[in-house]
Amino acid sequence: MVKVLVPIAEGFEDIETATVIDVLRRAGIEVETAGLRGNIITSMNGVRVHTDSRLIDFDRLTHDGIVLPGGDPGFKNLLKSDMVKKVVDLMAKNGKVVAAICGAPIVLAELGLLNGVRATIYPGMEKNLDMPRGDKVVVDKNFITSQGPGTAMEFALRIVEHFLGKQKASLLRKELVA
Repeated sequence: MVKVLVPIAEGFEDIETATVIDVLRRAGIEVETAGLRGNIITSMNGVRVHTDSRLIDFDRLTHDGIVLPGGDPGFKNLLKSDMVKKVVDLMAKNGKVVAAICGAPIVLAELGLLNGVRATIYPGMEKNLDMPRGDKVVVDKNFITSQGPGTAMEFALRIVEHFLGKQKASLLRKELVA
């Protein structure tokens, strides 16, 4: 079974986080949520969630990919975390799927992972990318990036497509009326 890690930082974007977790789990992908320090994290809109684990307890590469939700200050808190950077870099260097939405692609850019890679980011932040694209979702190599809350469903479905194929993503798209 495919297993994906979703680190969740204080100030995360509710729609992006919930949509990704929900769609991936509906597809049969195992999703492990991890708080940066603790297990109870508050979104940018005051919604509190209880994560499956803590990122500080992450000690080996057991996931097939990682998905970084955005939100402000969520993406900034991801960017400040040395552990997030370590895990993202490890995943990327091992050819795992590295996905980020909204402002979170900045984490990948800061690590130099998007040099020579087509990517997208929240509108207005394109100057942070080496090869910015205006598409809602961009897939290049093992990187999947997206623009923001309104693109979260398509972003999640593209992750499903990457792991489980077009047919599974199409069936799920139909079920979700997306």
